[in-house]
Amino acid sequence: MSVATTHLAHETAHQPSAHAQLRNNRLGLWLFFISEAFLFAGLLIARFYLWGNTRPALDQTLGLIVTVVLLISSFFMNRAEVAIKHDDRPEFMRNLLITAALGIAFLVGVVGFEWQGHIRPTDGAFGAVLYGMTGMHALHVLSGVIFILVVWNLGRQGHYSSESNWGVEACAIWWHYVDLVWVFFYPALYLMGIVVHGG
Repeated sequence: MSVATTHLAHETAHQPSAHAQLRNNRLGLWLFFISEAFLFAGLLIARFYLWGNTRPALDQTLGLIVTVVLLISSFFMNRAEVAIKHDDRPEFMRNLLITAALGIAFLVGVVGFEWQGHIRPTDGAFGAVLYGMTGMHALHVLSGVIFILVVWNLGRQGHYSSESNWGVEACAIWWHYVDLVWVFFYPALYLMGIVVHGG
């Protein structure tokens, strides 16, 4: 046996199994989520510290619509994940695109409409908190949409199957996580506190 062959056999013997690698991937992703949770928790704390028991007069209809859109997108993301686990590629691809489209609709609602409302970034505590929370969340939604489109493109090239779909799983977990954050942000911004007009 040559030295190169021996070295290769030694490296292979020390590589983690597919199951162990998947477990490590999941652990790494959840550790990243924990670090992200501190960021979002800090924004929520800032909201309650700066706004107290008040909130600006935001568009309630718009807030409800973008929230429903985001929650529905999680349903389609789940359908995409289930589809690839059953090797149903057309359904997988279709649901990924629907999820991405709903994510873009959410961004249009928040950035395109809410940010054009009467609250400006310079409007004291109201502006700082509103733009800080929605801006940071919108950035994460945008990253999720890009992630989905990357997964969709890889799926179009034949990647992923019922036996190998970690990329899809990671994308789905990320999307559900971003949606979950909005479940906390929405009531904090739109529902809790006495309405105060002005900045």
